[in-house]
Amino acid sequence: MKSDHHTSNWLFDSQLAPFVDAFMLHLFDCRYASHTIDNYLAGLTHFAQWITESHIDVKTIDEKLIQHFLNDHLPSCCCEQPAFSYAKDLHAALGHLLKILRANAIIGDPSIGQTPVDEELRRFDGHMSHVRGLAATTRKQYLGIVRCLLLAQFADREVVIAEIKPNQIQQFIASQSTRCSVAASIGASVSALRGYFRYRATLGDAVHHLIGVTSFPANWQQASLPKTLTKHEVECLLSALTQDSLAALRTAAIVHCALDLGLRSSEVAYLSLDDIDWSAATITLHGTKGRREDVMPLPAATGQAIADYLTYERPPTSNRAVFVRNIAPRDQPIGPDLIRKSIRQAYARAGLPYTRSHLLRHTMASRLLESGSSLKEVADVLRHRSLNTTLVYAKLDSQNLATVALPWPGSAS
Repeated sequence: MKSDHHTSNWLFDSQLAPFVDAFMLHLFDCRYASHTIDNYLAGLTHFAQWITESHIDVKTIDEKLIQHFLNDHLPSCCCEQPAFSYAKDLHAALGHLLKILRANAIIGDPSIGQTPVDEELRRFDGHMSHVRGLAATTRKQYLGIVRCLLLAQFADREVVIAEIKPNQIQQFIASQSTRCSVAASIGASVSALRGYFRYRATLGDAVHHLIGVTSFPANWQQASLPKTLTKHEVECLLSALTQDSLAALRTAAIVHCALDLGLRSSEVAYLSLDDIDWSAATITLHGTKGRREDVMPLPAATGQAIADYLTYERPPTSNRAVFVRNIAPRDQPIGPDLIRKSIRQAYARAGLPYTRSHLLRHTMASRLLESGSSLKEVADVLRHRSLNTTLVYAKLDSQNLATVALPWPGSAS
């Protein structure tokens, strides 16, 4: 919906006036449609009027203030008309405003707490990153869990590990387990606590009694068979990739990366044009779970699918990511969530009742075993740090299992 709110003086008489040109240029660079830019500018105008009437200093604008505007002001807005009030576009527009204000050093990065717990978490995060080499997503998860524990124990007081008792850890784990749908899910909380206490042990704290009560629940990892696609289902999936659909070539390239190379969703999302050596037919993985650099052969079918996407469907962009957004903000790579969504859509078009993208990784491992590859070779392709992680696929190797199976008691064989 096009709006002419930008013709009013609300915006240009406000503290946001010096940033309007940068705001517009940012939206143009992101290749937003003209009607979207009009709506975002109208939303910015409404926000400018509100902060002016509320006597709010531009230097105090942050996520919390924007949520106050959207949640408290907008539903009961009595601003002079016309005032743009479409919440979704307002939220997006003000998100871009935060980027502009931070780029111009008007406001700081999202507020970082200064409480003793915040300081403790910062040090623990540094340990996880620089000493243990944990990925950002894992660190974020662990910090959230440890934060809950420390806030419950110390609130805004100094963190004194000696004050924590084993029974308090047991009670905390029990409270965390009530939020888990399956018993094995509590493992993340246990891992976070054990990692934190081991960090404290490196500082000289006596925490062995706390580590001792953070035990993992029984989880028989090798108890079930990994689900894989049958040969017929693989054929159905590949056939569905030729159907005309939105972003069909991108979806085909994504599916081939997962099915032929066994790449995780994050690894597909982080692929760069610079990672592909077309002459040597290899692909280098950088954003792996193990934070290592791995070079893999590029199968012909996968290379062709990627080449087709790059040639015929990938939008013009200066970004070096292989898979980029088709809609604004342009020039941005797609994330792991969109990789998983593309695979789910491919399943649906093929008439397959599946949703998990990891299923293609399991299928690739199964196909390797069927072709005669050893478990060590499968582990290398899947980039497992431990061969134990790959052992579950031994159950799928029916050909080799048959050669070692003992005769059934009482049978003729």
